[in-house]
Amino acid sequence: MPPPLSVSLPSPQPLSLLPRHARAAHSHPLALAQPLSTRAPPSSACSVVPARHSDYFDPRAPPSQRDAYGQPPLEREPPVPGGQAGRVFASYSIYKGKAALAFDPRPPQFVPLESGAYKVAKEGFVLLQFAPAVGPRQYDWTRKQQVFSLSVWEMGTLLTLGLTDSCEFFHDPFKGRSDEGKVRKVLKVEPTPDGNGRFFNLSVQNRLLNVDENIYIPITKGEYAVIVSTFNYIIPHIMGWSTFTNSIKPEESQPYNRPQSSPELEWRR
Repeated sequence: MPPPLSVSLPSPQPLSLLPRHARAAHSHPLALAQPLSTRAPPSSACSVVPARHSDYFDPRAPPSQRDAYGQPPLEREPPVPGGQAGRVFASYSIYKGKAALAFDPRPPQFVPLESGAYKVAKEGFVLLQFAPAVGPRQYDWTRKQQVFSLSVWEMGTLLTLGLTDSCEFFHDPFKGRSDEGKVRKVLKVEPTPDGNGRFFNLSVQNRLLNVDENIYIPITKGEYAVIVSTFNYIIPHIMGWSTFTNSIKPEESQPYNRPQSSPELEWRR
């Protein structure tokens, strides 16, 4: 009887669960893992997977410099005294049933000097525009006659009014010219009968256009408080003083030798 046949096959290699790039490091079957105390610390740098959505937010990234409409900010040039670029118009308006009143500040006018500096040629003012009501919440702002320009000292007069005080301002747009006296504007500010506010009354007499108009609007205490606060803030700006202070540079300052104080020097100033 012939002996039984025996076939020996090589044992299969164990399947590796490691990625290909890591097999070389673990090719030795008896390689032991390093102790915890000798392991290299994990790298702090890690790759960030690119976001699939445009609204991805990375907390490490700086905030986006865009406005509420997603537009980048406008590049603004440095302001130039008397320039038109980058001008901003602001107004404070009061609306009542029969009329509305708007306060619009106007900047001063500057002229350049040969030295390259600027000088205030004309102070600014606050333009009062009255508009009569032509319907519910509708006002006619096209009447150019119903405007009044408040100068710096006139604003100062309004700032010093007491609760029961009143004042009047007279303007003649053609003063010093051939049509002097043909246009007369009177702005009167007086307290209301109940003492809780003021009346702003504007009367215009224009003999050139045969116009005689009168318009008034009541102002509450709160509204007048806003006017007072606005005047206090805007007066240095329309005088050009804020432009002067903003132009001061410490590196360009020159030493100032203060003269000795004496009564004679004080009277000569």
